[in-house]
Amino acid sequence: MKNQLTKVSLFLLLFSNTCFSQYQYTQPKKLDDGWQTSDLKSKNIDSTRIYALFNQLHGEKHQVHSMLVFKNNELLVEEYFGDNAIDKPHDIRSVNKSIRAILLGIAIDKEIIKSVDDPISNYLKDLKPKKNLDPRKEQITIKDLITMSTGLECNDWDKNSKGQEDRVYKKSNWLQYTLDLPQVNDPGTVSNYCSMGTLILAKIIENASGMTLAEFAEKQLFKPLEITNIQWGHTSEKKIISAGKRLYMTSRDLGKIGQLILNNGIWDGRQVVSETWLNEMLSVKTTITGIPYGYLWWEIPIQTKEGSTISKTATGNGGQYIMVFPDSNIIAIFTGGAYNSPNDKLPFAIVKDIVLPAFDKK
Repeated sequence: MKNQLTKVSLFLLLFSNTCFSQYQYTQPKKLDDGWQTSDLKSKNIDSTRIYALFNQLHGEKHQVHSMLVFKNNELLVEEYFGDNAIDKPHDIRSVNKSIRAILLGIAIDKEIIKSVDDPISNYLKDLKPKKNLDPRKEQITIKDLITMSTGLECNDWDKNSKGQEDRVYKKSNWLQYTLDLPQVNDPGTVSNYCSMGTLILAKIIENASGMTLAEFAEKQLFKPLEITNIQWGHTSEKKIISAGKRLYMTSRDLGKIGQLILNNGIWDGRQVVSETWLNEMLSVKTTITGIPYGYLWWEIPIQTKEGSTISKTATGNGGQYIMVFPDSNIIAIFTGGAYNSPNDKLPFAIVKDIVLPAFDKK
């Protein structure tokens, strides 16, 4: 990923030194959605690179679908590309995982689920392993699910893994198949990126709450955040269990998830999720391919000329990102269509070379 970011960064720097005149910035629309917007020009921000970036993106073929920048609780930059629009929900892919971590925290706050240290078997009712029986499976905890360290033979980034996401989608019973995977490591010892673990997490929330994941999310998260324009679906053509469905959300609503992080769990004066949980969720617990990882959230260092800064990040295949910068009170939102392509890393270069230099000092 580092080499890819370097190449893209150099590409953007070429454009940052070029003068353009066709791009016309407009202040994001003020809607009845809970967001305050402001004019970029009123913030005394050097917008030279921002104008150069959008001249490039609006004039060239690329796979970025939207880009939004929030600073100090205000939406300052909002751009959409192609047929993407302000009111069009987007497939957010694995950003779903990070939202499920917040839902888990709410369930724990409300004592619907006791602890991340509980064995997953406590909440799965009659769903139990039937193959590759191993006593270590009884030791798998919720914490192991959300740190990708169940020890099951599941690695989305290894096409030969039996639990690789696309292979599991071809099976008739995703949850049973996952529980029946071979146990190759002790729980809690090795972290490999495993999407199926978050489906089991969703099922646990459903069983504990007595609601579908969609119902629980609507009541406990989306209604308090004034999020109404969502869809639940999947790219699979099979009939999908409720725990397997994933979200389609607008970019502005993804920004609300980021703002919830910056506001220590508060939206519009209401404590939606506890600050205690967010601190626990975002603190580093392990690494996956060398990148620090908390509870389904990444901690990604970004190096600028001014120094290194940390982004608490939710990521999704294709270029879906919630990037939260607590030290500078900035949120950057991206959606994209660069599925299974290194081009989905372009937003990191945009943030590194354009967003942080322009906004971080203000």
